[in-house]
Amino acid sequence: MAEKITIGELHLSGCTGCLVTLADNYAGLFKLLDDYADLVYALTLVDVRHVPEMDVCLVEGSCCLDDKLSVEELKEARAKSKVLVAYGGCAAYGNITRFCRGGQWNQPGHESYVPISEVVDVDLYIPSCPPCPQEVRNVAVMAYLLLRGNAEQKKLATAYLTPLMQLAQRGNEACGCDLMYEVINQGLCMGCGTCAGTCPVRAITMEYGKPNVNRDQCIKCGACYAQCPRSWLNFDVINNYEGIIGAIKGAMQ
Repeated sequence: MAEKITIGELHLSGCTGCLVTLADNYAGLFKLLDDYADLVYALTLVDVRHVPEMDVCLVEGSCCLDDKLSVEELKEARAKSKVLVAYGGCAAYGNITRFCRGGQWNQPGHESYVPISEVVDVDLYIPSCPPCPQEVRNVAVMAYLLLRGNAEQKKLATAYLTPLMQLAQRGNEACGCDLMYEVINQGLCMGCGTCAGTCPVRAITMEYGKPNVNRDQCIKCGACYAQCPRSWLNFDVINNYEGIIGAIKGAMQ
């Protein structure tokens, strides 16, 4: 077996739901840690106080610009990781923290929250609030195959990770209007309702089989666009679907 990769999780301003999702992989997490990855940094899960060198860093939560320590830790994580991942809606798009006015008892001045790409370069997004455990597992497996696998495995990993990288390149702003312009207006919407189900402020309702966006209520967190199965997923994944699923199942056996 090839050398394991190192993975860390940096927690910034968020609800810790993404960290819970990481732990919710249960037996899958033990398999990952046994064979493919060493978890070298994570809030409550690893007794390490300073950001170490790592192959992949999952950054959870948005960055508070009023918190000097958070900004410094984020920049340090960028410098010490080969791949930096915006892990969850707050890290990728700011989510509801962009509209937060702080209110912490110990530091009530914290009120300027931004997606982490406003501070450092981000390699890929794992969107949603929170991401599903399977997606976290899949990205970890594909990162291992990309960094340690053979030529065929690297090809599959590249196909899987490329859309997530393209999502990061697209930027940190998205809203319900993107669904209208890039999905519905293009005749791609299949009326599945995923966008309505994932909206954290319930700004989307399904009307006659299609999403209806309340623009006044929309907080432009990007959750709906990132979760829409017809928005950003590309044909590299679709054409290699069986190989990708086979690689993931083979790795987890």
